[in-house]
Amino acid sequence: MIDAHQHFWRIDRGDYSWMSDKVAKIRRDILPPDLESLAPPMGITGSVAVQAAPTVAETEFLLSLAADHSLIKGVVGWVDLDRTDTRQTLERLAGDPKFKGIRPMLQDVEQTDWVLEPNRMAQLKHLTDLGLRLDALIQPRHLPVIENLAKAIPDLPIVIDHCAKPVIAGGTDPGPLWRDGMSRLADLPNVTCKLSGLANEHGPGWSKAALQPVYTHVLAEFGPERLMWGSDWPVLEMAGDYPGWLSVAQDLTASLADEDKAAVFGTTAATFYGLEGSA
Repeated sequence: MIDAHQHFWRIDRGDYSWMSDKVAKIRRDILPPDLESLAPPMGITGSVAVQAAPTVAETEFLLSLAADHSLIKGVVGWVDLDRTDTRQTLERLAGDPKFKGIRPMLQDVEQTDWVLEPNRMAQLKHLTDLGLRLDALIQPRHLPVIENLAKAIPDLPIVIDHCAKPVIAGGTDPGPLWRDGMSRLADLPNVTCKLSGLANEHGPGWSKAALQPVYTHVLAEFGPERLMWGSDWPVLEMAGDYPGWLSVAQDLTASLADEDKAAVFGTTAATFYGLEGSA
């Protein structure tokens, strides 16, 4: 089993600007031994560590952790898409086999179509040259943008983090715009989806029943071969805990054939990210 989306941080590094009093519950150092004591007892044999700060230095920090901890099978980092030397930075990072791709923090950018600016698109095309991938940290407003991006660079593997953060707080229906946008993305073969982050999007009272509409739609549209489970831990702790989310995800997928369960909980991530020793 692969946890396709989790984070580490060491606060004194100083580049986690989002870590205000609003997230006091998780404002502590989170390092590999914390995950190693939590995930393997539940059958998790590997993870993908995803950036949590918009700096190359944090990406290098994650790669240093991955070098020392075999549980980390891959790292999704960050680069500045507005720098002229971004290709050289990507080439340098890609020299580490555990560097798997990048995640621009699009949800934090006010301009919805920011990533479609020609110079930034040119930078993203470098990812395909290097065999790298794009994690899309987006909200429903970005769904048409990512559709355009995926069509413009069809060789770029893209994964939608957290099912594009549907608006489901307190049990709200995700709505037709989200459903249609996700369906249109699923029509594009280079787009995959992460079953992650939903507990946080719902907030207090989340349950299998509450999350079922989102799961049912992404499963129907992407299929298990393009759907991967991730914990979003430790951000998950703002709304729940690791065992609870894993249990609910397993309940949601209980009716799948064993091969399809294996895809959602491991094979899809291993294939998408090219995780050594995991496929």
